[in-house]
This record gives sequence, structure tokens and C-alpha cells, in this order.
Amino acid sequence: MSIQFNHTIVPAKDKWAAARFLSEVLGLPEPVEAGFFVSVQLHNGVALDYAEPGVDFPPSHLAFLVGEDDFDALYARVRERGIEHWADPRMARPGEINTNDGGRGVYFTDPDGHYLEAITVPYGGWPADHQA
Repeated sequence: MSIQFNHTIVPAKDKWAAARFLSEVLGLPEPVEAGFFVSVQLHNGVALDYAEPGVDFPPSHLAFLVGEDDFDALYARVRERGIEHWADPRMARPGEINTNDGGRGVYFTDPDGHYLEAITVPYGGWPADHQA
């Protein structure tokens, strides 16, 4: 078996609220209880396990590679909910998306202040042998 990323723990003040926010904005299935955690399952088998550490925590950055149709739906949900968003990580282009690397991208924050990013093309573009 090759080495693959499986899961990470995401700190939250309210793990259910944070997990639901992410799953709703990304259009994923409802989060599920997983012992101490509330888990959001991504389509590639990776899980984001939300936990309430009971202490202040710094924000983290989570980036998601999404398909074009998924991006359209995600961006529509961001706008419908009035979620502040930016085309860039410095938040200098509010209310916009970017077209970096021949794709589209957007940045926004979750209720706990984590920086979320959705992109349709990986940084640097697709490799020459990529099949659409």
C-alpha cells in the first residue's frame, strides 16, 4: 500500500456546528459521530474529525480540490448564505473568485476562523498527462 493521507483533527468551539457548516457548504453528506469526534467524510476517503479541545486554538488552513460543477454549487451556497469571501489569501479582493492556474478558486472562513479554500485546479496546474 502506498502512503495516503487518511484524516486530521480540526479544533472547534462547537464540533457539530463546525462539521455541519463544512459539509453543507461543500455539499457533502451529513457529518457523523465518531467517538469523541464529529467526522466529515470527503469523497477521496479522507476524514476531517472535528473536536472541542476546550482551549483557544489558532486558525488553520484547509484547501479542497473540487470539480467545476461542485465549485459552482459551493460558490452559490457561499453567496446565498452571505459568507464573506475573497479571491486571494490576503483578503485584498473581497467578493471575488480567482482564475489561478487555469481554474477557479475562492477563500472564506468557517465559524471558528479556520481559513477554507476551494480550487478547481491544483497549484501549478494539472500535469501534462492529466485526464479530464
